[in-house]
Amino acid sequence: MKKIIKNYVILISIINFILISETIAQDKSIAQSSEFISPLLNGQSVPDVTINTIDGQEKKLSLVLNNKKTVLFFYRGGWCPFCNTQMGQLKKVENQLHDLGFQLIGISTDSSDDLQKSIRKHTLTYQLVSDFYSKASQAFGLAYFASQKVTDRYLASMALSNPLQKNAQGISRLILPAPAIYLIDEKGLVQFNYVNPNFKVRLHEELLLKAAELM
Repeated sequence: MKKIIKNYVILISIINFILISETIAQDKSIAQSSEFISPLLNGQSVPDVTINTIDGQEKKLSLVLNNKKTVLFFYRGGWCPFCNTQMGQLKKVENQLHDLGFQLIGISTDSSDDLQKSIRKHTLTYQLVSDFYSKASQAFGLAYFASQKVTDRYLASMALSNPLQKNAQGISRLILPAPAIYLIDEKGLVQFNYVNPNFKVRLHEELLLKAAELM
């Protein structure tokens, strides 16, 4: 009887751990600044959030990943020069990633129309998807409130139409994703991640290839 009770307690503990882990992974708040983000970690499951395709269609992220090894990179938008440089660098290694069995997918707060502009501008062949309302970046623990200065400057100079959200002080601010790269396996588990709150610093493509080779 004691053994049965012990096994029951262990089982309940395991179930509670799984439920708590899933809650933590799915219930991420928007950070007050980029220094306080809490990114999805290696070994965690990718949240099955809804994104929009370049055609404006809503789609679950799991359907986009389609049980394939994936390099999923979050970038701020086609208006960001550092993001444009990164997209070009990833374009250079796209074929090598494909040879390693990976698909390459970019996700940003750009609208579907703006994604199409980026594809034409950089003649991209890999997929871009829209996270216009920052739900995906929030679920990945990458979303943060831009400062008032940055919000005002970006809205004015970039003519951004992204929706603002209220921070802890009730002030409407622009939401941005910390740039990140995730290597995801066929089961939807994160096997490698690179996240840097400094949007000017991106993972070198050769390091990305090395990580992909080791998966």
